[in-house]
Amino acid sequence: MKIAVVSEQASGERRVAATPETARKFIALGAEVAVEAGAGTGASIADSDYAAAGASLGDRAATLAGAAIVLAVQPPAPESLAGVAPGAWVVAIMAPFGDGRARVAAYAAAGYEALAMDLMPRITRAQAMDVLSSQSNLAGYKAVIDAAAEYGRALPMMMTAAGTVSAARVFVMGVGVAGLQAIATARRLGAQVSATDVRSATREQILSLGAKPVFVEAVAGIEGEGSGGYAGEMSPEYQRAQAELVSAHIAKQDIVITTALIPGRAAPRLVSDAQLATMRPGSVLVDLAVEQGGNVEGAVAGEIVERHGVRIIGHRNVASRLAADSTALYSRNLYNFLSTFWDKEQGRPVLDAEIGDAVRLTRGGAVVNARLVS
Repeated sequence: MKIAVVSEQASGERRVAATPETARKFIALGAEVAVEAGAGTGASIADSDYAAAGASLGDRAATLAGAAIVLAVQPPAPESLAGVAPGAWVVAIMAPFGDGRARVAAYAAAGYEALAMDLMPRITRAQAMDVLSSQSNLAGYKAVIDAAAEYGRALPMMMTAAGTVSAARVFVMGVGVAGLQAIATARRLGAQVSATDVRSATREQILSLGAKPVFVEAVAGIEGEGSGGYAGEMSPEYQRAQAELVSAHIAKQDIVITTALIPGRAAPRLVSDAQLATMRPGSVLVDLAVEQGGNVEGAVAGEIVERHGVRIIGHRNVASRLAADSTALYSRNLYNFLSTFWDKEQGRPVLDAEIGDAVRLTRGGAVVNARLVS
């Protein structure tokens, strides 16, 4: 069975879906691995490293010819998969909602079985396959590094003969995987860190990292727990209470990092223009949700803008800014996924219902995922 690893065509995407390590492991399972020449360049992987691992190198047409599984990071344009036969698997971070629905329909029309790694269920046995966690972890780290680079002062407290430099105050909004790593990184850099989330269960996690939890206390009976470990949408009452709390807290912060996302929906608005105006000039705000509409009013995807003297960082595809590490983790997620279901007799992976139904978008010429057809 042939596994094809293609070069990424999306602007700014530097990751690749396999490393020499995972290519070697797929070959050990009995698969043939073909890698498009130059696919690993952005992640600092040479073609010779893939060849040394046993993979074949070629142009896109040769790579895709006869492939039973196509591995990618961003979903390949359906027209870029010429030569791939109906029934083949296309495995990537599919982003199937919103504008992605048309692409999913095109995969179905071509007869491909599209598998969305970003719909992997957050259950114990799928943790090693969870690409959102592996990539968000790096994004949370990079958000702090980007903020520190734009912030015109030091983050830790420094006591010198000339006087004391106060520690920067960092506020993290949204305590999922990215938020937790942002807290840990800011703490390691010596900042004074606080954090908030709509899920009350995150309070202990914030405390365990040495940060100060900032929570709405006046609105009872709202836990904020959504499905799969994600936050759910909050009531208007809670949103008003949270806005008041944030307004009082954010004015004292030097750096704010927002990470809040709701799967399949636009990112919730956490910071308004009026709240931005209360922050001190020279403050920095990083919006990790900018590609899904943004948590911050005025954030622009792909740009660093300034409003009221506050720099708002809206980098796209933050995980790709650490391409070597994010590639290593993503490729292992893919290997863990496919190898877990590898059937030695059939010489290919055979998915079970629990995970297969969750990640499968198309099959037999139709869109079959319950989240897309309901």
